[in-house]
Amino acid sequence: MDLATPALSAKGRNAYYWRLMATALSFALFGIGGLCLRLVIFPLLACLPGDAHSHRQRARNTVSRLFWLFIRFMARSGVLTYEVQGAERLGRPGQMIIANHPSLIDVVFLIGLVRDANCVVKQSLWSNPFTRGPVRATQYISNDGSMDMLDAASGALQEGQTLIVFPEGTRTQPGSAPAFHRGAAAIALRGAKIITPVVIRVSPSTLTKAEPWYRIPSRRVHFSFHVGADIDPQTFAAQGPAPQASRKLNEHLHHYFIKELARDERYTPGPDA
Repeated sequence: MDLATPALSAKGRNAYYWRLMATALSFALFGIGGLCLRLVIFPLLACLPGDAHSHRQRARNTVSRLFWLFIRFMARSGVLTYEVQGAERLGRPGQMIIANHPSLIDVVFLIGLVRDANCVVKQSLWSNPFTRGPVRATQYISNDGSMDMLDAASGALQEGQTLIVFPEGTRTQPGSAPAFHRGAAAIALRGAKIITPVVIRVSPSTLTKAEPWYRIPSRRVHFSFHVGADIDPQTFAAQGPAPQASRKLNEHLHHYFIKELARDERYTPGPDA
């Protein structure tokens, strides 16, 4: 797995209209791929022998590999470049991966990096014809804000699954500090063995909330993923009752990401930074 893109030598790769066409092709392939998974690939995989756990693992591995191929296609076609620092520390049993959410394809990167990860994803994906096949076959967790969601997420961690969570619940507005909901901290305290933060930077900003795919920046986008040091949730669990511990852990994570993102000169921290 290539964790950084080499420099592209062709000058034309930076051309705006080339990148626009390559971006359109990328998203068309993503949609077609989702339909193929739902209508062809997953029905075939379901015919293979094995229990429910084996079927789920096959589905997750298939999605992960295809997501990474999608990222590699976008890189090869000149849409983006990327670098990942610390990927070898992702994918451990009972690990909760917490990341900020600046772009639409953050989850594609992280699932592509972790072969058998579970993920808390937005509820609308279950009704989207291009994505409902993959999210159901992989048994990802719907972020519907219910107690059932918290139970499912903490239960997955207790079973030894790796869980990817975006505590913001939606994409960050460009130039704004991330605002973390306390649900992620509550899940971590109930089930995670370790918490591993992943700081995502995107320059220039693209595919943000309410921004259409065709509004591409004037130059090629660069994605940077930095895997931070592990955090022991029990350190916070010992500091008081569950609501108090959850609040303290959430504040710790929030300030950690603000501090890390503030190191990027393109980021303007919020008033509480």
